[in-house]
Amino acid sequence: MSTRLLEVRDLRVTLNTSRGPADALRGLNFALDRGETLGVVGESGCGKSMLALTLMGLLPEGARVSGSLRFEGRELLAQDEAAWCRLRGDRIAMVFQEPMTALNPLHTIGRQVAEPLRLHRGLDAAAARTEALHLLEQVRLPQAAHRLDAYPHQLSGGQRQRVVIAMALACQPDLLIADEPTTALDVTLQREILQLIADLVAERHMALMLISHDLAVIARNVRRVMVMYGGLGVELGPVGEVLHRPMHPYTRGLLAARPRLGAARGERLQTIPGRVPELVDLPRGCPFADRCTHRAPVCEASPVSHTVAQGHEVACVRWTDLSP
Repeated sequence: MSTRLLEVRDLRVTLNTSRGPADALRGLNFALDRGETLGVVGESGCGKSMLALTLMGLLPEGARVSGSLRFEGRELLAQDEAAWCRLRGDRIAMVFQEPMTALNPLHTIGRQVAEPLRLHRGLDAAAARTEALHLLEQVRLPQAAHRLDAYPHQLSGGQRQRVVIAMALACQPDLLIADEPTTALDVTLQREILQLIADLVAERHMALMLISHDLAVIARNVRRVMVMYGGLGVELGPVGEVLHRPMHPYTRGLLAARPRLGAARGERLQTIPGRVPELVDLPRGCPFADRCTHRAPVCEASPVSHTVAQGHEVACVRWTDLSP
């Protein structure tokens, strides 16, 4: 029996804040195999980026983490920083949402793309530069040879994002994490970057975790989706099943809030009441309870995952009452 590429069990992260300890992740459970694509969706503040940083071993200083995080059967939470450095950028890589902050303004593009090749593959400067050029051509950067000696501020937003993707793919990772990779781009560039990532993932048979707040992006680019709220995975399953048969009130709220083609002029969009609370202000039990129109006293109990259908799970104590 083959080992899962990534297996997350009861993953919890607690941060130190000025108002005391705050639970950023509250018991996540999911798995990912080679070649699989998983979308992670939710409003800002739901824990999506914190999950990505945990998977990269880049948690803030003082953060406490528990549970299990296994990569090819090896427990990552028990390893030291030196082991994380050998893994990060080599077997697990990340495309950050803002390329201008992900790139070093003092170093040329060629040097930054070549760096993981020198660190993890032991290439000398000339060989690393040659491979860096090949990578920039793979991600379809215009005038790639000319851009090798350019600095980040000399490139457009879309070009910088292609450079960040090239850096992430340099060592042919097994898992690629893309955290809001198209947030700062216009619609045309968004489509190009997402198609580029999809092509490269399929070509290299990598696992992809795509983090986004955009349900349309998730629907078009992944096969499974996990909906997050309050540091908890409230719904998980095949993307078609979850988006066409949502079982959690939060998932339904996200879907109902989308603009509709053909809506009457001046028609107001539906909204989810309230806003995402601060981590230290999450209610007891279900984190969505304070905003949920179906709230009941039973919701003060911590939600556990229930199986709706094959591969489709929901963490809601009232899910049977709310079934369509």
